[in-house]
Amino acid sequence: MDAHSRGQTDGTDPADQWVLNPQTGDYELRLDGSAPPTPAFPRQRSAPRPGTGTDTSPRTPDPGRRDRRPAPDPEDGPGPEDGRDAGRRKRKQPRRSGRRKALLWTGGVMGLVLVGGSAFAYYWYDRLYGNIDTVDIGDVGSDTALADGPANILVIGNDVRTGKGNEAYGDRDNVTGHADTTLLFHVAEDRSNATVVSIPRDLMTEIPDCDTRQSDGSTKTIPGSEGTTRFNESYGVAGRDPGCTMRTVEQLTGLDVDHFMMFDFNAVKTLSTAVGGVEVCLEKPLKDLDGGTKLDLPAGPSTIQGEQALSFLRNRHGLKNESDLDRIGMQQKFVASMLRRLKEDTLGNPAKMLDVADAATKSLTVDKGIGSPTKLLTLAKELGKIDLKNITLMMLPVIDNPDEPQPVTVVPDPAKVPQVFSMLRDDVSFTEVKKQQKKAKDRQQALLQGPRAEASAVRVDVLNGGGPQGAAQDTVAWLQNSEGVSRSSNRGNAPAKVARTQLVYAPGQAGQARKLADLMGLPAAALRPGTGEAGETEPMTLTLGPDFKGAGVPVATPKKVDVPQSRADEKMCEG
Repeated sequence: MDAHSRGQTDGTDPADQWVLNPQTGDYELRLDGSAPPTPAFPRQRSAPRPGTGTDTSPRTPDPGRRDRRPAPDPEDGPGPEDGRDAGRRKRKQPRRSGRRKALLWTGGVMGLVLVGGSAFAYYWYDRLYGNIDTVDIGDVGSDTALADGPANILVIGNDVRTGKGNEAYGDRDNVTGHADTTLLFHVAEDRSNATVVSIPRDLMTEIPDCDTRQSDGSTKTIPGSEGTTRFNESYGVAGRDPGCTMRTVEQLTGLDVDHFMMFDFNAVKTLSTAVGGVEVCLEKPLKDLDGGTKLDLPAGPSTIQGEQALSFLRNRHGLKNESDLDRIGMQQKFVASMLRRLKEDTLGNPAKMLDVADAATKSLTVDKGIGSPTKLLTLAKELGKIDLKNITLMMLPVIDNPDEPQPVTVVPDPAKVPQVFSMLRDDVSFTEVKKQQKKAKDRQQALLQGPRAEASAVRVDVLNGGGPQGAAQDTVAWLQNSEGVSRSSNRGNAPAKVARTQLVYAPGQAGQARKLADLMGLPAAALRPGTGEAGETEPMTLTLGPDFKGAGVPVATPKKVDVPQSRADEKMCEG
């Protein structure tokens, strides 16, 4: 066996010759008991990123981006074990002893010890930890890597042009970047399936106010957009950090976003190279020798990596309409191909996995909830359980912006987008996963089980939070005249729009809530039980959302939606 890998010819494990010097905090090589220690395996930071040469110029300021952190003290281990707490931004877990944390770490970090002993493992942990950038996004998101229940992870492709060769892809003055490519990764509660939704950068949407943490620890509120604006401005404009993009997606979808992961152009180059290339397939040759990408790919399959991979993802030339929407389709196929490569060729190879982890973390920025190799590993292990055939990829359904004579932007499809988001909120699979569908049905039935109040006993205030004009008044008239709910009142427009219809009620009003759900065809996901008790005459609050179509029309979660979809196990030439 290779001595560098594990053992030497005399049977000595090289890992046993590396000893932590408590005075320096470094591991040092001791060839025998009396020899003086010699420095080795310094607490190294990552090497220059591939493609950047030896450039040591200061990093360009980036909103929300923090300096790389030193690895935790070896005596403390790499950090507490990730729990499965379902809370969002919970308080810190109690400290464990250094010995217990070391055991948890050694047993969990992707088999590093299989590659080269404890000192080698520490070297890699320290290296990966030093690679990762984190952003404090305040109270948005979750403190746990992957809590119980459905999870939503936002993957943001930042179009900042820093790095060798990247200035050829657009505006050289873009020093912070924008949310150029955004994927919402929804993971089912039982981890049987996942849905990846691409959000077009030119989608017109409202960006809410957001609180951002400053370098001095203070909080600064960044004003939201006045009306609608391009989605890609949710990051990098006016000091908006990735937390602002998360809040924008939460407002758009009605989902809680748990984490974000942000990559730049360099990540595409280094990751595609680390996995040994990504296979793509073209129906016809793709040549853009005179354009910015310099692509020259033949028809049929090709394996691309590095600069060529980034050019492929940025290219529009030769596509159907040469638009950003066409490019999204190519990007999704590339992502699916890389997922297959990772699962089939990388996850079972510890040495290759280290190369991929090193490449990924060099260009990675995340929230603090997943800001360590251990937490990222927890996330990766859970996501790795999902069969590729049960990972659905789609683009958010959109239509041309009707307010533009010659549309250059898009808006959400008013018929299909509410259906897509309703399925995600109710954790309904876009693939045929019977186990998951049964659990969703059982959960809904459980919430709606119990006694019902009489219609005459139901008290409810009705507000319009995004339904058709006059929806609140029409609903109250229908409830009173057709269903016997005489204690219903029209309260006009809601203070803010909601993503979906919702009924808020106190525990003591559960019977009234079930009765109203029966009458209106409300799904279990629309019921929002509170914790405080209500007075005897206090009404429930029903806010009508975009999914409300009219009085007497059931508001139910669709079982499927007619939008273009693909699966991660489908190869490009077969799609």
